[in-house]
Parts: sequence; C-alpha cells; structure tokens
Amino acid sequence: MSPERSGTARVTRRLRGARAAVLDTDGVITDSARLHAAAWKTAFDAFLGPRGERPFDPCEDYLRHVDGKSRLDGAAAFLEARRLRPSEAEVRAIAAHKERLFSERLRTGSVDAYPGTVRLLRALRSAGIPPAAASASRHAAELLEQAGVRDLFDALVDGGEAARLGLRGKPDPSLFLEATRRLGVPADHAAVIEDALAGVEAGRRGGFGLVVGVDRARTPATRAALLTHGADLVVEDLAELLTQKGD
Repeated sequence: MSPERSGTARVTRRLRGARAAVLDTDGVITDSARLHAAAWKTAFDAFLGPRGERPFDPCEDYLRHVDGKSRLDGAAAFLEARRLRPSEAEVRAIAAHKERLFSERLRTGSVDAYPGTVRLLRALRSAGIPPAAASASRHAAELLEQAGVRDLFDALVDGGEAARLGLRGKPDPSLFLEATRRLGVPADHAAVIEDALAGVEAGRRGGFGLVVGVDRARTPATRAALLTHGADLVVEDLAELLTQKGD
C-alpha cells in the first residue's frame, strides 16, 4: 500500500497547539498489531493448553494485558492476570517463542501503514510539527521501512534503543520522553498517539499536553478503557485528526 498524500488536509486545532507528536508503531502507524496478537496466541496457548487453562483471546487479552509492553512485561502481565505463577525461565521461554513466531510472520507476510495515519503524518510535517515513532518492539524500524513510512519521522525510539538506554517499559513514560527529548520539545508541549492502554497511561504519567487514544477495535468498551487509562480523546482512525477547512 503506497502512502497517501494529505492534499489540502490540515491538523485539527488541538494538534496545532502541539510542537511535536509521538506515535506508537503497532496498531497506530502500521497494521502489525494483528501479527503480534497472533504470535502471542500461539505462544500462550502452548503454555496454557497442557494446564487446562482457557486459551488466550487475541482481541481482549492482547489489548488489556500485552499490547504496548515489552515481550517479558507482556508475558508476565498476562500470566499474572490469569493468577498463574510461572517461573522466570517459563516467562522468558514464552516471550522467546512469541519472538520467533512474530519474526517468521514478518518475513513471510506484509505490513501496511494505515492511510489515515499517513495523511496525518504529512499534515503534521506541513504544519511544522515534527513526528517521532516510539515502540517497545525491536522490529519498529523494520516495520516502518516495510510500510514505506520511515522517512516521515524525525526520530525513532524502539525496543533496541530502550534496552541500550535502560528505559523502563510502558506504562512508564520513559520511551515517550526520550522521543520528545530527541525532538527538542518538552512533554507538556507534545502529543502522544497510542492504541494501547499501557501507552495512554504512559502519556498521562509523562505529563504530555495531549494524549490521543486510537480505538481500532471500535467498541464502546475499548473506547471507555482508553479514556479511563488516560486518553484526552479517542479516535477510530487518525484521519479524524484532520480537517479540510479548519475547525
């Protein structure tokens, strides 16, 4: 899918008040969240099945417990929510299994950028608002390159950089704060755009001027959860943050 041009679209008034924007990758910029969810399901179900446990739900469980988190944090959070007590070695094994599955799916599948996100990115650049990508995934750069949108970002902080710098995972805001530091903009003058509950919570904890939740599931429950965890507003597609004739 080739990135679309923004045409005459402008960012909405709320975004025009920002001096920078930080976007999560999976589920916000690219449609790769589906690959993550499928890999997690296979990895978790291989652990849950022999124990007679209920299978992993790639929609509800993914959004509530693992989306936006590092592999180890996500694996531990989900198993804790199920009141299971695996060893540290078992948690690491599940996370490693998921990584192998995701890498294989990434090699054999395709990843696209959401058209509405591409339009917003072009409009942000036209408005002089530099965008950064921030992701707990070590595959973020590869995903952006594959989707053809890497050149639309002024900065990228991925899971590899987070490990190198010792940044804590979401809902800690360190990943987002590092992105705004690289853009030279304080958090209270920047917007965070996230689809994960841990991500919007990180934006709120980091004192960002605007936290936008992205509800790709398009359900009242997911919308309410994003607002409860810290989103100032929720959209189903980032094209909703554009206007043709001003607000």
